[in-house]
Amino acid sequence: MSIDRIVMAFAGTVVLVGLALSLAFSPWWLIVPAFVGLNLLQAAFTRFCPLAMLLKVIGVKPGCAFD
Repeated sequence: MSIDRIVMAFAGTVVLVGLALSLAFSPWWLIVPAFVGLNLLQAAFTRFCPLAMLLKVIGVKPGCAFD
């Protein structure tokens, strides 16, 4: 798996978990998917993604977006 696919899978998982927690416990959990969405948006323009940087350091092969 490439860095790009891992980042997308992680982001999708965190969004779904945040939504589930907001339904089960409190609407304040919607802050989590909002943060992920904002981070994905800024990464699209700046190419800065902390998770991608971490994955690159541990040796995961790069994809097209985060090389």
